[in-house]
Parts: sequence; C-alpha cells; structure tokens
Amino acid sequence: MELNKKLPLIALMPLLLVGCAVPGSNLNPSDLPLATSGELSNKSNVNDASLTDAINLYPLSPSNVAILKVAERFNPTPNPQLDALVAAYEYRVGPGDILNVTVFDHPELTIPAGSYRSASEAGNWVHADGTIFYPYIGTVVVQGKTVREIRAEMAQRLSKYIESPQLDVNVAAFRAKKAYVTGEVSRPGQQPITNIPLTLLDAINNAGGLASDADWRNVVLARNGVETNVSLYGLMQRGDLTQNHLLHPGDIIHVPRNDSQKVFVLGEVDEPQLLTIDRVGMSLTEALSSVGGINELSADATGVFVIRSSDDKSQSMANIYQLNIQEASALVLGTEFDLQPYDVVYVTTAPITRWNRVISQLLPTITGFNEITEGVLRVRNWP
Repeated sequence: MELNKKLPLIALMPLLLVGCAVPGSNLNPSDLPLATSGELSNKSNVNDASLTDAINLYPLSPSNVAILKVAERFNPTPNPQLDALVAAYEYRVGPGDILNVTVFDHPELTIPAGSYRSASEAGNWVHADGTIFYPYIGTVVVQGKTVREIRAEMAQRLSKYIESPQLDVNVAAFRAKKAYVTGEVSRPGQQPITNIPLTLLDAINNAGGLASDADWRNVVLARNGVETNVSLYGLMQRGDLTQNHLLHPGDIIHVPRNDSQKVFVLGEVDEPQLLTIDRVGMSLTEALSSVGGINELSADATGVFVIRSSDDKSQSMANIYQLNIQEASALVLGTEFDLQPYDVVYVTTAPITRWNRVISQLLPTITGFNEITEGVLRVRNWP
C-alpha cells in the first residue's frame, strides 16, 4: 500500500520538473559564442539575431587580461602649443577695465591717487564704446588694444603738446573679460581674465579645487557654443598636458557630478548594490570586495561576469568577460581588469543552488499531494 501511495508522485515528478521554471536569473557561458581576445564575432545583422547570438564571451586569463585591459588613453605628454600661446599672450583692453596713465615729469596730467584712493578709483574708466578721455588729446579708442599699443598711440598724440613725452599705461582693474567655472568645485563662479594667462588648470585651482563628488574625467570646456571634453584625470594624475587649455573670454568650464560613474554588482554576492567609480578608477576585484565578496554557499565561483554594452551595436550588443575564481589567486587577474561606467558585474548561481530552489518550490505541491492522497486512501479504507 505504501508503494502504491508513492507511485503517482514518482510518476508526476518528471512532469513537474519539465513544467517548472527555474527561479532566479542565471548566466551559462556555454550558451554564448566564445570570442578571441581583441576581436568581435562578425555578425551580419545583430538586430535580426537573438540576444545570445549578439553577445561575445571573453574569458579572463593570464595570457589575455593584459590585452583585454582598457588601454590607457593618457600618458605624460608636453603641450608645446599651449606653451607658445602663453609665451605670446598679451591682454587686450575691453569696456569696464580701468586704465592708469602716468606721464612722467608732468604731474598735472596724472590724477593723484591720494592716501584714500586706490589706483582703480583714480584711473580712467573704459566706457561702453571702448574709449577713454585724456587731457589735450581727447577721446582715445582703447578697446581691443594692448597696453603697449595704447601707450604708443597716446605718446604720439601727446607729442604735439609735450616734447618727447614719457608715459606708462597699465590696467588698474580687470573687469572686462571673465571665464566661468561651474559644477562640482569648491567655489564656483566667475574668474577675471587678466594680463596673467589663465589656463583651465589655473581656473580649477582658483575655484578651490574639485569637490568630493566631482567627475574629473569628463569636464566640459564650452567656447562659442562648441564643447570640448577635458580629462582632469589625464592632466593631473597622468601628466597629459594636452588636456590643459588657455582660457578665452566667455569660456565656461563645467565639472559634472560623478552620477554617471556607476557600476552594478548583482547576483550571488553578499550585498548586491550600486557602486560609484572613484577618481582613480575601480577594478573588478575592488568591486567584488566592496559588496562583501561572492556568496560562498550559493555562488558559482567559475562564473564571475562583467557585462559591458558594446560601442558598435552593428557587430554585437554586449561583450561579457568571465573570471574563474575557484582558486582565490585568480583574483589578482581581477585587479588588472578596470571597470567602465554602467558595467554590470554578475555572479551566477551554482547548479546545486538552482536545484535546491526548484525543490523548495516543489515541496509545497508535493506535501499537498501527499495529504490529498492519504485522505483519499483513508476514505477508501473506511469500513
């Protein structure tokens, strides 16, 4: 009788297993096409292919981790073009600037500063039309000219009234031209452009440096409606001086937040979570350690994957990099693999864990079936 009770259950087990979907997600590398290091499978039309066919798998091994590692874009590089611009730089006067004109041996032509007047208060204001007024010679157009050009013109015009005039012209206050620093810096705001060349790095330093949540890899320099991406990481950390620029009037430097520097760590790890790549980057091993490592009871140590969206969607939708850490020493390979924004680190489930999850779903059904069977038998055997 006991065997007869179990026979229906045994007969139903294959049907239950076939019809039962395995709970949770999983990634089986045997389902994916294996790609060679540094090249993609040639897909004729990714849009018509299944998702599995549009993905390439790259195992991480000692022989190819160096090849698959993201090439360093920035190296110590001089910037002779910037050096030439700085060497030839001369400030050109604009409206709002204040000029200080001194004619030697002719104090009547020099406005006395006095003990309570600054040079800017005692100087000659450049009007909106770009001119100043000076005794004897009247209106002088100074906009767009250097102090040397202004001095030469005023000396030539004063020579009609003064024999061999000796004069000096300098800018007492720079108010005409400004650059702007916005975003994640300590003191965002405008910065005057003066007779001292102002570079992008100078402007960042003058603004108090970067804030803690600044994305220093994707700084934007906007000039006349054209945006240029600048990497302060390359400039300050790697010594790539080509990332530095001489600022022009009206330039805007924007330092964004690091909100886009996201990495998703999912699957069989102790604490699945969203991580933010810090200023010096993040390796695969760092990401795993940040979430407490893999779950030793449920994770498949052979299946630590990095899922990365492909740049060329016509060839593949994504590239997947697989790290086998059955031997903990393989984690050193993870330290050599740098993560990129929006990478998904996924640790797949061990086969035994997936089986246990199936069984845990079947147990309530099996228990209920047994109770029904026993109840029917009790009714049938009741005298």
